[in-house]
Amino acid sequence: MKRREPSSPQAPADMLLVEGLVKTHRVDGSAAHAVRGIDLRIRPGEFVAVTGPSGAGKSTLLHLLGGLERPDSGRIFLNGSRVDGLSEARWAVLRRRSVGIVFQFFNLVSTLTVADNVELPGLLAGLPPGKVRALRKELLAELGLEGKKDSTPSDLSGGEQQRAALARALVNSPGLLLADEPTGSLDSKGTREVLRLLSRYHQRGQTILLVTHDANVASVADRVISLFDGQVVDDISFDDPPARTQAAADVVRLMG
Repeated sequence: MKRREPSSPQAPADMLLVEGLVKTHRVDGSAAHAVRGIDLRIRPGEFVAVTGPSGAGKSTLLHLLGGLERPDSGRIFLNGSRVDGLSEARWAVLRRRSVGIVFQFFNLVSTLTVADNVELPGLLAGLPPGKVRALRKELLAELGLEGKKDSTPSDLSGGEQQRAALARALVNSPGLLLADEPTGSLDSKGTREVLRLLSRYHQRGQTILLVTHDANVASVADRVISLFDGQVVDDISFDDPPARTQAAADVVRLMG
């Protein structure tokens, strides 16, 4: 296990590079400093968990990285291209092509079938319908949902809904997968299912940034970044499997 050194100048190998990111919300006329000058580097193929107590700035950071909120200052580079100043329309295109997002409460379209929910991003991205259909079939089969393609979200368990949401996020083969508390509304069985699937995709080279308040969930990643009061207070890398036990204990300590 080792602790990450501060990031050096950007290298072409970076999947994501963040420099001096700042975001302040206004709550009842007062300033709430959600993100305070965060620097972050993620390499292709890393599985990074961002953790910390409620109000630490975890979800705000993810929303900034996915273009769902705009930073007050700082820079965000995705695959070497600066993206923090993109318009909402450009961000929408980028999310369809390069950034998949999984939310805690699934965000599936309730009136669409599972198949239609999964296919929608591919069709919006302009992929041929036949290719989108083939990708959907492959994903649903792998995620154990092939028998649920004609069901609506209300017919599914929480774990099944999150698996469908994961399929939707992956249908365009995004370079970066952002997951915002994806197990937060699941029972223990659903949590294990989703973490097992995320680990499987990570083993195939998928870059993942997972936001969670749960130290046990965070410990499945190979790197854990801890936030407190909008700032990075620790950045722990799991270098090898034997280091995971001690590293997980460190995460629990930091969460305390």
